[in-house]
Amino acid sequence: MTSEPVAHHDHHHADGPGEDPDAAAAMAELLELDGEVLHDYLAGITSWIAEQSDAAPRRILDLGAGTGTGTIALARQFSDAEVIALDNSAALLSRLQGKVADLELDSRVSWLQVDLDAEWPTLAEVDLAWACTSMHHLADGGRVLADVFATLRPGGLLVVLELDSPPRFLPDDVGSGLEARCQDAVSQLNAEVMPLLGLDWGPQLEQAGFDVVTRRRFDIDLRPPLPEAIGRYARAYLQRIRSAMHDRLEPADLRALDSLLAPDGPDSLLVRTDLVVRGTRTAWLGRRP
Repeated sequence: MTSEPVAHHDHHHADGPGEDPDAAAAMAELLELDGEVLHDYLAGITSWIAEQSDAAPRRILDLGAGTGTGTIALARQFSDAEVIALDNSAALLSRLQGKVADLELDSRVSWLQVDLDAEWPTLAEVDLAWACTSMHHLADGGRVLADVFATLRPGGLLVVLELDSPPRFLPDDVGSGLEARCQDAVSQLNAEVMPLLGLDWGPQLEQAGFDVVTRRRFDIDLRPPLPEAIGRYARAYLQRIRSAMHDRLEPADLRALDSLLAPDGPDSLLVRTDLVVRGTRTAWLGRRP
C-alpha cells in the first residue's frame, strides 16, 4: 500500500530481476511511512471488509504487497487467516519477510515473487483478494481480474482500492500554490504512462463476472498533532515528485521544493509543524457469484 503514484512505482511493486536497489529502498521507505502515518485509515478499511464478508476469510491474497503493510493489516484483522503476498520486487518482499518474522506472523503469512503481467501463479482457492493501489500498474487489468475471479471461491470477495487524488501535505499558501502545481504536473505525467489510473473499476469487475457489492470513498484528512513520521513521509513523497518532475516544473518551483526537502532550515519538511495529510481513495468490493 502506498500514497503513490508519481509515474514511478511499477507494481507490483518494482522491476523484479535487475531492479535498481536505490529505487527499491526509496520505495520501501515510502511504503512503510505510508503505513505508519495512515495506520488508522488502513485499520478502518480492513474493518469495513470484515463487515462485508459473509464469513471470516481463511485464505487471503494480497496483489502487489510491497513491504507488507496491507498484508499485515489483513493478518491482524482476520486472526485465523492465511495471507499470501504477491509482488514482483525481491527487495520489497525481503522487507515484508523481516516484518512478518518480527511480528511472529510467519506461520500465517507466505509470499511469492511473481510478475502478474507475465503469468498468474498456481494457487489454491482463496476467500478474499486485496489489490491496494496496484491494479492501475498492470498492462492488462482485465486479464488479472479474470484470474482473480477464477482463484476465488464462490461467494469470495475482491477489494480493489485506488487513489482518487494524490496526498497533499502543505498549506495552500506555501509557494503560492506550489503543491497544486506539482500535483497537476504529476497528473499529466501519470496520464501518459499509466492509462488505467483513475479508472472506474466497477464496470471492469462486472465484465470479469463479479457482482459489484459496493463502492465506497475513504477520505483522509489528518491535522496536527501528527505522528513524528509525518515530516519524513511528506519528504519521501515530495522527493519522488522532485525527481520525476525536474523537467516539467518551473525553476522557481524546483527551488521551493529544494528548500522543503532540505534536511534543516526554516522551510524543511522535517521541522515544520503545519503539515497535514489530505487525500481520497475509493474501494470497489466485488463478490464472485
